[in-house]
Amino acid sequence: MKREYEEFKIRINALVAKAQKVPEEGWTMADGTAWPGNNPRDHPGMIQVFLGHTGGLDTDGNELPRLVYVSREKRPGFQHHKKAGAMNALIRVSAVLTNGAYLLNVDCDHYFNSSKALREAMCFMMDPALGRKTCYVQFPQRFDGIDLHDRYANRNIVFFDINMKGLDGIQGPMYVGTGCCFNRQALYGYDPVLSEADLEPNIIVKSCCGGRKKKSKSYMDNKNRMMKKTESSAPIFNMEDIEEGIVEEYSDENPMLLSLERLVKRFGQSPIFTASTFVTQGGIPPSRKPASLLNEAIFVISCGYENMTEWGKEIGWIYGSVTEDILTGFKMHTRGWISIYCMPPARPCFKGSAPINLSDRLNQVLRWALGSVEILFSRHCPIWYNYGGRLKHLERMAYINTIVYPLTSIPLIAYCVLPAICLLTNKFIIPEISNYAGMLFILMFASIFATGILELQWSGVGLGDWWRNEQFWVIGGTSAHLFAVFQGLLKVLAGIDTNFTVTTKANDEDGDFAELYVFKWTSLLIPPTTVLVINLVGMVAGISYAMNSGYQSWGPLFGKLFFSIWVILHLYPFLKGLMGKQNHTPTIVIVWSILLASIFSLLWVKIDPFISDTQTA
Repeated sequence: MKREYEEFKIRINALVAKAQKVPEEGWTMADGTAWPGNNPRDHPGMIQVFLGHTGGLDTDGNELPRLVYVSREKRPGFQHHKKAGAMNALIRVSAVLTNGAYLLNVDCDHYFNSSKALREAMCFMMDPALGRKTCYVQFPQRFDGIDLHDRYANRNIVFFDINMKGLDGIQGPMYVGTGCCFNRQALYGYDPVLSEADLEPNIIVKSCCGGRKKKSKSYMDNKNRMMKKTESSAPIFNMEDIEEGIVEEYSDENPMLLSLERLVKRFGQSPIFTASTFVTQGGIPPSRKPASLLNEAIFVISCGYENMTEWGKEIGWIYGSVTEDILTGFKMHTRGWISIYCMPPARPCFKGSAPINLSDRLNQVLRWALGSVEILFSRHCPIWYNYGGRLKHLERMAYINTIVYPLTSIPLIAYCVLPAICLLTNKFIIPEISNYAGMLFILMFASIFATGILELQWSGVGLGDWWRNEQFWVIGGTSAHLFAVFQGLLKVLAGIDTNFTVTTKANDEDGDFAELYVFKWTSLLIPPTTVLVINLVGMVAGISYAMNSGYQSWGPLFGKLFFSIWVILHLYPFLKGLMGKQNHTPTIVIVWSILLASIFSLLWVKIDPFISDTQTA
């Protein structure tokens, strides 16, 4: 087996090496004709069935699962919606060809790490009680190729092991774009099958005293309305009529024709696909011919299929943000679906690679933050979208936190710069601290500290992982999050769209973690470097002032130095990445940072808001 594996590995690597060298005349197929996909931006829809209905058997004679390659049609002038558009096209093709009841979404840089991954998901999806209201099962992301100390918090341990586990106790974790198994019916925009307990009023505090009270009329009306909306009712027309497209028999007064028009507006012009959406257990009729199904599959991945439909608006992957995963999961939760967080203790089910280089990591964080800002200014913003629906209040708060966090970059910049300003002006942030203010500060600090300790104890996250997360929160907040806020405002107010760059993943061709020390110039590096320079200049200025003023000035100096050192400690991984392996930083970064730091420092010293007009005179 080991010998066969090595031979297989050699064949695969040879194919990869061959594919990396594109011929000048483009690729050709086995029969000598040109491959239709030579132009990636202008080509027809392509479907190749590797394993179909017959002929694919294993050594025991059992039929192998179908294996189909799909490439949607792309034409200039059409909006393809990137990953979200590709996933919606794939939903329709799979519904026409196989119509499996469940779908697994894995990114191109992730792979199966456990042979029991699908079984873990199916235990929830096929559960008699939870399965009918579970929209997806989300697995945590785990990564290979990360340095031992995880300098840039690529593992996101706090998010995946604390935040997501906490959401699992409310209405379920949010969808993170990969390692997720879906219920196909939830992607079609259908409502879940909810119990009577699920339809109770969505309130946080319930009365815990008194006898059993009679339920109000408004609650009963709301319950009846929800039950009518939730119950799975059979369609009022024949599925065969939909597939055959028989609509000329119906008159204008016939409600069946209106229902058919509504389905066309919702799902598109394919009767075969529309009929498949009502098959809750999956599968296609054996009477359908493979040739006709392929023709229909080509039709549903055409560029204009989604025009005048609800694809990307109410069903499928939702458009309108580069982080379409958050929007898609949010829409499902607002309909009352729940999601499950699956963390098998034995081994991670899916693993992938991460951009461990500093610039690539910041660009990745910029993309996520920009997507959150886009949602914040969209009609799907969790702050105001779908009140009175089935989204739990705590789940809504979690989604609000997910989209507003880039705005914290503005107070964070002020927090990181204030210590340096105090050192430059020889003033403290608060001139006089009363006993009441001091006690209030200590209580607030103790509550935050206790919350952090309890979270670490409950989740099993180590102190080192927590500290890495804190450090990169400051690094990302002073760079990528700040840029995302301005780019999002430009897109919403001025219509200026900024394209994100797909992050490159690490490779070890030049040694272990060689990518970690590669420096790539990006404007995201300027703000954190400026903050570092300002704090270093402030420390030098503060120490110089204390040396010239005598021993009585050293006591207040230590309090000011503490905050500057605290900021520098948070930015220490950024400083290491800036220096690179050879401790060499491009001159342009140093010049820009020193220039900005000097301008801000001189302006502040000139204005000096701590000095009153009388003192100035």
